[in-house]
Amino acid sequence: MHSSNPLLGRSRGRTLGLTLALVSAFAFGGSGTAAKPLIEAGLSPLHVVWLRVTGAAVVLLPLAYRHREAVRRRPGLLIGFGLLAVAGVQACYFAAISRIPVGVALLIEYLGPPLLIGYVRFVQRRPISRGSAIGAGVAVAGLACVVEAWNGLSFDALGVLFALGAACCQVGYFVLADAGSRGERPVDPIAVSAYGLLIGSIVLTALTRPWEADWGKLGGDVVMNGHAVPALLPAAWMVLVATVLAYLTGVVAVQHLSPPVAGVVANLEAVVATVLAWVLLGEHLGLPQMAGGLLVLAGAFAAQAGKPAEAPGPEPAPAAPVPAGATALGERLARAAEAEGRRGGERDRR
Repeated sequence: MHSSNPLLGRSRGRTLGLTLALVSAFAFGGSGTAAKPLIEAGLSPLHVVWLRVTGAAVVLLPLAYRHREAVRRRPGLLIGFGLLAVAGVQACYFAAISRIPVGVALLIEYLGPPLLIGYVRFVQRRPISRGSAIGAGVAVAGLACVVEAWNGLSFDALGVLFALGAACCQVGYFVLADAGSRGERPVDPIAVSAYGLLIGSIVLTALTRPWEADWGKLGGDVVMNGHAVPALLPAAWMVLVATVLAYLTGVVAVQHLSPPVAGVVANLEAVVATVLAWVLLGEHLGLPQMAGGLLVLAGAFAAQAGKPAEAPGPEPAPAAPVPAGATALGERLARAAEAEGRRGGERDRR
């Protein structure tokens, strides 16, 4: 038997969305740990990004073909997701870290959740729960500690603009993922991910010129925390887990949670990345980073635990005025029916 209680159904959907958002954050968090050994082996960062996105697009080609009707239904949504959520985030972030410290670029990029809250509240004019707003602020403060933003602070206007571009593209990721389930022509989240990665791959191919890379390095070994491992191992993890699984679960999660909540939970990606770098690459954590990780966790919990804000329902339409003639006619009919009832009762008594 299925429960007809809408609150129970909403609670189950929220639990599923939170679970998928956590899986997505953990999957995304492993991308840097898998990419760094490949970069240290001689591949450029942009070529590693191209490998990541294109490999995932190839893996999802059968799903893209299966959902090919989505191209006719919402072409603008799919193109926007590919340009912003895939190519835009990657290109802007790597352009930023070429000019400013990685920690500072990461912190600016993860200003996305507060920007997302502002977009939803003031552009879409949808209500925001207090928990989401508080959680976003706490999570950003924690991120500042995780990336140790006070180390190596140097102002480069162009680098900061690139990092802000990555943050804005991250907002596009959550907004477009949510928009896919709305409107008269909803699109399956699998189609959004598959075609987004395919379009992002095409754009990155034009930007990165992958034919200039030395792909023979993938046949050798790379070093992870002092141990030699086949280069194909981190490459496969980066494609299958940190991209395919991350995007699929992330897009579905947004459709079960509100975009602001999903955005704050996504901040856990930075914590996962830092912990994995500690375990797999030997990059040790300091006390501020561990404290920052706890703040990010607290912010994510505050965002998802708060009562979701609900948009005010439409005001009931005022009752149409009843013409005076219609009222008088109704009264006469009522009196006639009452008189007929009395006469019927007298006949029955006879």
